[in-house]
Amino acid sequence: MAKSNKPSKSPPPKSPADIAGADIGGESPSKAPAIPGDAPISFSFDEPLGNGGETHQIAQGDVAVLTTQQGAPVADDQNSLKQGARGPTLMEDFHFREKIFHFDHERIPERVVHARGYGAHGYFELIDSLADVSRADIFQRVGERTPAFVRFSTVAGSKGSFDLARDVRGFAVKLYTQEGNWDLVGNNIPVFFIQDAIKFPDLVHSVKPEPDRAFPQAASAHDNFWDFISLMPESFHMIMWTMSDRAIPRSYRTMEGFGVHTFRLLDAKGKSTFVKFHWKPKQGLQSVVWNEAVKINGADPDFHRRDLWDAINSGDFPEWELGVQLFDDDFADSFDFDVLDATKLIPEELVPIRVVGRLVLDRVVDNFFAETEQVAFCTQNVPPGIDFSNDPLLQGRNFSYLDTQIKRLGGPNFTHIPINAPKCPMAHFQQDGHMAMRNPQGRVNYEPNSWGPTQGGPREDPVRGFQSFAEDADGPKQRTRSESFADHYSQARQFFVSQTPIEQKHIGDALVFELSKVERPDIRSRTVSHLRNIDATLAATVADGLGMDLPDPAIAARKPLTDLPPSDALSIIKNGPDNFRGRKLGILMSDGANPTIFTALVKALDAEGAVYEVVAPKIGGVTLADGTKVAARHKIDGGPSVLFDAVAMIVSEEGAAELAADAAAKDFASDAFAHCKFIGMTAEAAAIFAAAGLADDLDEACIPLAKAGDAAPFVEACRALRHWPRELKVDLDAKPAPPAN
Repeated sequence: MAKSNKPSKSPPPKSPADIAGADIGGESPSKAPAIPGDAPISFSFDEPLGNGGETHQIAQGDVAVLTTQQGAPVADDQNSLKQGARGPTLMEDFHFREKIFHFDHERIPERVVHARGYGAHGYFELIDSLADVSRADIFQRVGERTPAFVRFSTVAGSKGSFDLARDVRGFAVKLYTQEGNWDLVGNNIPVFFIQDAIKFPDLVHSVKPEPDRAFPQAASAHDNFWDFISLMPESFHMIMWTMSDRAIPRSYRTMEGFGVHTFRLLDAKGKSTFVKFHWKPKQGLQSVVWNEAVKINGADPDFHRRDLWDAINSGDFPEWELGVQLFDDDFADSFDFDVLDATKLIPEELVPIRVVGRLVLDRVVDNFFAETEQVAFCTQNVPPGIDFSNDPLLQGRNFSYLDTQIKRLGGPNFTHIPINAPKCPMAHFQQDGHMAMRNPQGRVNYEPNSWGPTQGGPREDPVRGFQSFAEDADGPKQRTRSESFADHYSQARQFFVSQTPIEQKHIGDALVFELSKVERPDIRSRTVSHLRNIDATLAATVADGLGMDLPDPAIAARKPLTDLPPSDALSIIKNGPDNFRGRKLGILMSDGANPTIFTALVKALDAEGAVYEVVAPKIGGVTLADGTKVAARHKIDGGPSVLFDAVAMIVSEEGAAELAADAAAKDFASDAFAHCKFIGMTAEAAAIFAAAGLADDLDEACIPLAKAGDAAPFVEACRALRHWPRELKVDLDAKPAPPAN
């Protein structure tokens, strides 16, 4: 029998800094990776060797014995069975055959969309009962916690793509309620590109790598996508969102989530209330800038994954509020737009958000494949008390998702996989199929039957069971689009005018970048023709950035409304954090650096709830002026400033002179400056900025760290996250656009 994996008593864990003999770790202690206390530490290879010099680690003491999948102990996992030391491999080697066979079948089909994702466990806690409008069990008892699993994702890229593509982010939440799983399968944007699900294959085909050449990967900046978009006016509200900084979030923890569609809540009497679902991050909204995103993807393609993993493992659990917009038929009838149109939202100023609960993620997965990769979300999964509207995109998703999971996970029994299994009692007569883990017990596998309550199995319950809203439906059978869906530009304009000037600039910059990658001039022009129906200055800015004449405005199916008021809820900057908690400071250091300033800065960051990582010329770390050894988290070549929310540079005069000659160190300074970050710097660091050509450009967000007392004010200044006035001085595209015609 295999021995237990759990030793009787394990020594306390160690950190890399402990092993290296540093006095201070290279990052905040809360996020330092732990090395098991019983892990062998050897600075020179001395493992037991076999005849050919291969490593053999032998099970001893409490170490588990390696076995086959059938449980047979394995004597040698380094060599296949051969006829003689140099002879042929034998077919009877069942251990090798089982091992390689399983390896050959490790991969399952990746998702067509949302392939690259990352998940975590947590809970939903009700803080305001919705019993007045819904019989859903999850909304009844204040203070009750419901287990949850959340998967964040990009949409267009493959599993191996990078995290910071310009893209929509999936925000899918599985809530294991006492009356069945509820899958709220949303995005970080409240609207979508299309109104009818029949166009979903075309949308996805257009944004995926072009089929003849298989590129670009995880990018919409190519002809096929913009050709499709330029012929789909309904997409332009979503285009405003994806060209905004919403599509390049700083972290999964700093983005909103939306159910996108209009749903229904039903009370015990079957009365319906329309609802839209919102997840509001307690961490505040935050995004990166495009140049920064491009460089992050090169420096750390797993930037978002690492951020979520580090935050949860360090005890900084991300949290969102669940808010609902509730409205009735009278509002739906009087609203300027159709509430069934997934390309529209309802401004929070018209229907305020009622916060009813909170979502907390407090546990990472034990195994990525078993949980994050195999989790199956289906929009059709709703408990009694929640129902669907007639949104045609939602109706199509309900049809599609089940088929997707059966294809990807190999059969209809994907609910037997633990991550997908409900945590409430289940009883049904569904049986057999590929990889069935549980089947009905006894002789009865059908109903109705006459075997009585003991052996007869479960029965339907018209009181507790799911009931659909009793809606009257009429009209001829036809393929058509409601005229109430025909306004494609008004809310796109409302979103644009709701942004701050710097956010509007970023939208223009993104459109220019994307369309500059489009080879066909007619596609570029056709796209700009739609922008003329959204905002004249935006259209002129984009046309100027592309070096083209303004085309005539696109024909509009319905005249756009130009008097919709701005909505502050649509701006990232207006909904940012009021602190630096959960953010990360990169500290560039050298030998001989001031220990007092470093200690004070670490103390101020800890008080703020922020973390730090040390960047140094060598990964072995630095020795401060008082002899204290500080470990490094990054070597300067691998720790660029794009990885941090703000930076500090604590260097000695000699260290600054060495760094000033290093291209990576100069990039560290120039990128932090160009990306409008707050910079704390000792006087010696000025030499690095001078070498980067920035000596005369330093502004009020470049804050001197002359003494220990300067550390706390610097951290307080970092709460603003960016010094946006600087961008107008460092960006060629910051010049004003020519007057619109």
